[in-house]
Amino acid sequence: MKFPIDILLYLCYTVNMKTAISLSNVLYEEAEKTASYMGIKRSRLFAIALEEFIIRHNGNMITEKINEIYEKIDQTEFEPNLNVILDSQRDATKNDTW
Repeated sequence: MKFPIDILLYLCYTVNMKTAISLSNVLYEEAEKTASYMGIKRSRLFAIALEEFIIRHNGNMITEKINEIYEKIDQTEFEPNLNVILDSQRDATKNDTW
């Protein structure tokens, strides 16, 4: 089955994006060593590192959003139950060793 050249070009250029970055020599050498040790290409190492970085920072953004929501909640409505909750927690953890 033959594909028109424009479809092949589209597939080639949208599956993986190429980019250039500047690194210190030390960081570049460490990346080379790490990629070699892991048995992967350097570009794959950079992709893995970037994925992990994004996941970590997305977690921070989620925490910030949750905190924003909780800041909008009137906390005084929970005060009558606070002592009950604290007593319950103390009772549940009274035999725990810290």
